[in-house]
Amino acid sequence: MRLTHTRRGAVLGAAVTVLALPLLGACGGSSAGSGGTAVVGVDYPRSDTDFWNSYIKYTPRYAEESGLDVKTTNSQNDVAKLAANAQTFISQGVKGVAMAPQDTAAIAPTLRQLADKKIPVVTVDTRPDSGEVYMVVRADNRAYGEKACAFLGSRLDGKGKVVMLQGDLSSINGRDRTEAFNACMKKKYPGITVFGEATNWDGATAAQKLQARLTQHPDIKGVYMQSSFALSGTLQVLKQKGLLVDPDDPEHVFVVSNDGIPEELSGIADGKIDATVSQPADQYAKYALYYLKAALDGEKFEPGETDHNSRIIEVRPGLLEDQLSAPLVTADGGTYDGVPSLKSTDTSLWGNQL
Repeated sequence: MRLTHTRRGAVLGAAVTVLALPLLGACGGSSAGSGGTAVVGVDYPRSDTDFWNSYIKYTPRYAEESGLDVKTTNSQNDVAKLAANAQTFISQGVKGVAMAPQDTAAIAPTLRQLADKKIPVVTVDTRPDSGEVYMVVRADNRAYGEKACAFLGSRLDGKGKVVMLQGDLSSINGRDRTEAFNACMKKKYPGITVFGEATNWDGATAAQKLQARLTQHPDIKGVYMQSSFALSGTLQVLKQKGLLVDPDDPEHVFVVSNDGIPEELSGIADGKIDATVSQPADQYAKYALYYLKAALDGEKFEPGETDHNSRIIEVRPGLLEDQLSAPLVTADGGTYDGVPSLKSTDTSLWGNQL
């Protein structure tokens, strides 16, 4: 599969050409696995969430489809471990690396080391604050916050109180989702008060802070979880407070999540939560390896629509990001303040295919 805006060997302008420079060296020589296939490294950012465990399961399948041999490491949400894992990949002679740095500022020195070795990098889910990568495979995380805002704002009729369980603000994802949600609420639903709670993507912290907010403000009617890491704890807290009730009950607290894991989809169908934004774990794995293979083949890309329902944008000079589709998912598949959604039972959702 190739993108509609891709031409092998095409000249796309100075900014994109800079990205392609290290690829010439990367293609020289051979670091081959069984059968002469190229060896690449994939660092898993963590294995303590259902979302990332799903990504891990998809990776071998798409590595085989891409004709790549894969060496893997797990940085366990620690940028120092990620830096050490990158050194391991270098010593193993890999020809490309896919990673999902959770601290998007601190990864810059590691990206420089890999660039110096002419090893192309694809980042998944997150975009580095600085540094050179061949492609970012991600969804529009600002849209995550905006879709959550549209859903909650609609369901609360533009008034009331909501808690936002933020991710780590050292991550571009946490910042994007937080800033977009706040901006949308301020502009469209000024009658809604937002309590932002930093959680560092930690479920126990999220549950503790939600518990405290509900104790202080028992009239809270909405929760925006920036990831499914907070799902279990949120449901437990709501149950303890007697608020885990059907959506048509006046005591119901509307809950929106991000990820699209099977537990969220079943939770929507059961009326325990109300919506999520489905991050494409399967497509993250597929296109991380797709772009690594393209890098080794010397391909270059330009901004524009793709043949897999996404759009490549240039987020800063020389840095391209393939923004994959991430739909809002609800029980009824309705449209909320202009935002369409898919039903939680839709078979096109990766969470319904596991």
